[in-house]
Formats: sequence, structure tokens, C-alpha cells
Amino acid sequence: MAWVTIVAMLALLEYFFFSIKVGQARGKYGVKAPATTGNEHFERYNRVHQNTLEQLIMFIPGLFAFATFVSPNWAAIIGVVFIVGRGLYFNLYISDPDKRGPGVLVSLLATATLVIGALVGAVMTLI
Repeated sequence: MAWVTIVAMLALLEYFFFSIKVGQARGKYGVKAPATTGNEHFERYNRVHQNTLEQLIMFIPGLFAFATFVSPNWAAIIGVVFIVGRGLYFNLYISDPDKRGPGVLVSLLATATLVIGALVGAVMTLI
């Protein structure tokens, strides 16, 4: 389970990095708190940050449940795929929001695999 915890913490550090980038963009583009609109480039950073938070709510429990009921090694590997997908999403969304699709797809498939796999694994333990 150590690898699973490391992957979870790396995902949170990636989110923390996105938080820093939002703060930097706020200053660079002159968007004063508490505003979350006003500059398209700032809004891109903010949207990546918010979307990643939305994804983490499914990813973290799915990661640990998959590790518990299916395989910690596979959970860690799929977790790394999620992190890579979020990084891809960040880069694509910042450069052109219309091209964010591959990053969305990679991270969404990783999360879906973890959540559905954990559900199946938990049900199988009851049968």
C-alpha cells in the first residue's frame, strides 16, 4: 500500500502545483480575489484547478478501494496514468481549451477503471 499512498500524495502535489499556477495567473493577469473571471487566460488556469478538484473526489477513494479489493500494484499504476492525464489536461487546456480532450480521456478512464474495478472487487468479496 505504500506505492498507492505515494501515488495519492503525488496527485495531491500535482493539485497543489495547479493551485500555485492559479495564484501566479491571478497576479499576471490582474484578476483580484475574490473574482474568478475577467481574463480568459486566468480562467483557464482556474478551470484546470477546479476540474482537477472535481476529479480528485472520485480518484482518491477509488484508488484506495481498488488497492484494497483488487490490487495495490495495479491501483498504483492506474493512479500514475491519472496523474499523467491531469498533467496532459493542464498543458492542453492552458494552450487551447478546445484541445483538452486527450487529457480528459486519459484521467477519466483511469478514474472510471479504479471506481468500477473497486466496486466489482468489493462485490466479489461478498459472493
